[in-house]
Amino acid sequence: MSDDTIRLVTIGRILRRRWRLLAVLTVVGALVGYGTSVLFPPRYTASASVLLPGQWDERGLLTQVDIATSSAVVDRAAATLDWTGISGGELRDRVSAKAADGNIIKISGTADTPERAQQLSDQVAQQFVAFAARLAGDSTDPDAAAGPEALRQKVAQTNRRITDLANAADPGQTVESVQARTELEQLRTALQEAMKKLDEADPATNKANLVVMGPAARPTGEAAPTRMQLIAAGALLFFLLSVIGHLAAARVNRRLRTEPEIAAALGSALLGTVDVPGERPAHRPQGRGPRAWIRRLLDLDTRWDMPAPQPSGGEAGRQIRYRRVCARLRDQLPAPRRLLVVVPDGDEIARRAAGQLVAEAENDPLLRVVGVSVSRPLVPDRDTESGALVLLSAGNWTAEELADIAEACADAGHEVVGIVVAGTVRARPTRTAGRPADEATEALAVRGHATGGSV
Repeated sequence: MSDDTIRLVTIGRILRRRWRLLAVLTVVGALVGYGTSVLFPPRYTASASVLLPGQWDERGLLTQVDIATSSAVVDRAAATLDWTGISGGELRDRVSAKAADGNIIKISGTADTPERAQQLSDQVAQQFVAFAARLAGDSTDPDAAAGPEALRQKVAQTNRRITDLANAADPGQTVESVQARTELEQLRTALQEAMKKLDEADPATNKANLVVMGPAARPTGEAAPTRMQLIAAGALLFFLLSVIGHLAAARVNRRLRTEPEIAAALGSALLGTVDVPGERPAHRPQGRGPRAWIRRLLDLDTRWDMPAPQPSGGEAGRQIRYRRVCARLRDQLPAPRRLLVVVPDGDEIARRAAGQLVAEAENDPLLRVVGVSVSRPLVPDRDTESGALVLLSAGNWTAEELADIAEACADAGHEVVGIVVAGTVRARPTRTAGRPADEATEALAVRGHATGGSV
């Protein structure tokens, strides 16, 4: 199986076993998004278009975009609008411009109401056109300042002068005729220069005549991010963080999952693995108080990172596993065969497996089951037992916790003779098959109350 497949299986397991928690956190994220939308009032954006006649390159268009959003333009718009409590610096953050196709500058203004957004974009567009016209009118060239009409008059006068000289010129080779033709050529050169200036003046004049393409349309909807977008973003963010948190917790989880790791932590040999049906146990401990009720509601007391139980081979197959463990114990223990079965507190699977193991052993060996606290393990002192058998399930305990249990057994004088790992399987329990295990479990519970610490 590839790594991608494993991740998908893990995420699917999170969705199946933690769907209540994920749903609650998603709703919380949606509420956070709604609260954010309340703190930040809605915004509206309107846009006005300004046409730039003539030929413009990309650099020129970018320059006009910078001019449209400059302080010289926006401050004049702010002074004209005269909104209370809003300065030109604040309006600069609400105004943007970009170059569109067809030599069009699109100016956008954002405000808290549709009317103000429309007024802002229109006013900035008008101030931009006026400022561009003033820039085009400021020139130090007297010929250019005279305008294209004066240049055309100069061209007409030169043409008339050329005509007069051509009519008066002597077709001969006299000195006067040569001078006349020379002066004629000089006038023609002046005409060409005037025409060149006229051609240069026309595009500049066209570029100065910026046109506002109508008033900005009043916006009908909020600008992004809208309230619904914030709610959806909050819900999605919390959902993703929940899934990532589960994956990170599984990544740093130090609980031992394999039999060799458990055997190495306890410092003993593995005698075998046993199976218990995976149905919900009848003696599941029920806590009290709001915290326990919330944990049960959100399924926080159910492990999600454990793989799904494998199909069972039937009641007969499960009994064979227990009988083989008992046979190995008989081969190892001297007579009389008495053994202390240590089960960690809170390990429901191991507790049920211990009840079935006692039923299958039939007092040979004689097993006494005790529950041991993992946080502060305390094992009864050795009496007539030949050692201790640790029975637990995989994926619930760390190496440090198992090492503490082994040390508690050694302090009580018990040698850990073996380890049995219990696991769940999918099975449909029958009434006759489930009765012996249940009766044995009940008997162990009664004996535990009578002996003060044993299960």
